[in-house]
Amino acid sequence: MESSAPVIPPAPADPLGLADVVRAAAERLSGAGIADAVVDAELLAAHVLGTSRGAVQASAFRGDAIPDAAAAAFDELVARRATREPLQHLTGTAPFRHLELRVGPGVFVPRPETEMVAQLAIDALRAAASPAPVAVDLGTGSGAIALAMATEVPHARVHAAENSVDAFIWTKENFALVGAENARLAFIDLERAFPELDGTVSVVASNPPYVPDAAIPRDPEVRFFDPPAALYGGEDGLDVVRVLSGVGLRLAHPGGVIVIEHGEWQGEAIRGILSADGWRAAATHPDLTMRDRATTAIRP
Repeated sequence: MESSAPVIPPAPADPLGLADVVRAAAERLSGAGIADAVVDAELLAAHVLGTSRGAVQASAFRGDAIPDAAAAAFDELVARRATREPLQHLTGTAPFRHLELRVGPGVFVPRPETEMVAQLAIDALRAAASPAPVAVDLGTGSGAIALAMATEVPHARVHAAENSVDAFIWTKENFALVGAENARLAFIDLERAFPELDGTVSVVASNPPYVPDAAIPRDPEVRFFDPPAALYGGEDGLDVVRVLSGVGLRLAHPGGVIVIEHGEWQGEAIRGILSADGWRAAATHPDLTMRDRATTAIRP
């Protein structure tokens, strides 16, 4: 005999709390060795939800739920981040000064320490005597330094060179996205870049590859995901710096400045290279962590 008892459907699952989901993600990322695990978890949640990190923090504080579909997408991104895939590859963007740049596989992800290098270039460009000074960014990658100069010194004319096909795709996208009318991008080797500008440039800037070939970058995000051509600079890491010194002398006018990013132990060697080539007043500058980060010099 069949039972006539009513069938009671299971109670719906409680909605997932955003705060709990982000907290669990941060614990997972911390266990994977990610130093800023909470920041990364909040930024990934903001990306999935199409909002800001601050809005995620406010929503978590209120006890808001996260929709199931967003929670699933978030979990997938957290799993990828736990393998040390760069956060910027997952969100598709990298902040740089006041800019939001598009990045992904094939292009070097701009780092916060490079913002100080850009500042040195911007300061020199603002101090130039010309009413329309010229700047060049050699090996521009994502376009970070060039676009920072172009947007923060709008009376300048900025030229950027990149010779990696994979990187150039991202560079073109960022130039189009920013839309700085005073910035020009060229696909060209830095050694042969912009002969029409010889002797007219006020600032020559570059974040070249400077890791010695035998060195192994500590962070998996760098070691496995940044393009090798943007990292390695020969036996001592300074092969491209030597080229930059000569190209800078060709491009810069007397009194023009060169600005080169480098590793924290390379300042003395780079000052020696620049001084031997004839540059004057070579000086090395620390970043916000007080590590030597860039060297500048003046064209005689």
